Amino acid sequence: MSIGYVGLGNMGGALARRLALTHPLRVFDLRPEAMQALAERNCTPVQSAAALGAECGTVLTCLPTSDDVRRAVFGPGGLAEGMSAGGIILDQTTGDPNATRAMAAELAERGIRLIDAPVSGGRQGADAGTIAIMVGADDADYAEVLPMLHAISPNVFHCGGIGTGHVMKLVNNVVAASAYAVSCEAVAMGVKNGLEFSKAVEVLNKGSGRTYMSEVMLAAQVEGPHPFGFGLALMHKDVRLATQLGADSAAPMFVANVVRELHQASLAHLGQEADVTELIRTVERNSDVKVVP
Repeated sequence: MSIGYVGLGNMGGALARRLALTHPLRVFDLRPEAMQALAERNCTPVQSAAALGAECGTVLTCLPTSDDVRRAVFGPGGLAEGMSAGGIILDQTTGDPNATRAMAAELAERGIRLIDAPVSGGRQGADAGTIAIMVGADDADYAEVLPMLHAISPNVFHCGGIGTGHVMKLVNNVVAASAYAVSCEAVAMGVKNGLEFSKAVEVLNKGSGRTYMSEVMLAAQVEGPHPFGFGLALMHKDVRLATQLGADSAAPMFVANVVRELHQASLAHLGQEADVTELIRTVERNSDVKVVP
């Protein structure tokens, strides 16, 4: 049967484009323009998630939250209405591991399998075929979907049973968010005490304090604001999910909770549409110094 993709936003659209280089896809999104953008890229638009599910043995999803995934799967006209027993839903959303496990149990009653396979590396990594894919699945299901995932990237990691892909993605994103936050604060302190922003970033990225976030997101702003294409609200959601998982499992996350509060305050200041890089504007305000030209 065919392969389908539901959710063609910034990340889902990039992943679908990459997969469509080697696999014809059926695609669905609530926005017709998102489907049309892929219509000339080996993709066939379908008018509902249920219709797509009826035509596809494997469906990938990439949506903002696990609540959105639940609606796409179990809501009216959802995937579960159309998919047959034996089908696979492969969720690339950065989701809530507990919600994922609950949905997997409900789908299992229908004979449908759910696998979590979130990604890290941004649209650039998806386009280049270098993105990291973190998979939560039993061994047999993992072996079944691995060739398809390798069509997106060779960097596929089996993290354990259902939900562990989403756990690993939360680990990754809370580390990334924390690294960017502390890099912004440290550089702002340096600028306020006589350093040039460009020099601080240059030296930081040749020393032991360098991270992906300083090398990519911070360095890109040396000449001025440079959006990364990932929402501050989505990063806040990811950090919130990580800290909630920590609280639920009695794994204290002192630093991560401070980072969550900084993101929450930034959303109140910058608005829900802000790019994740704009966190530095909150740091500038807190430090009373202009960092990004």
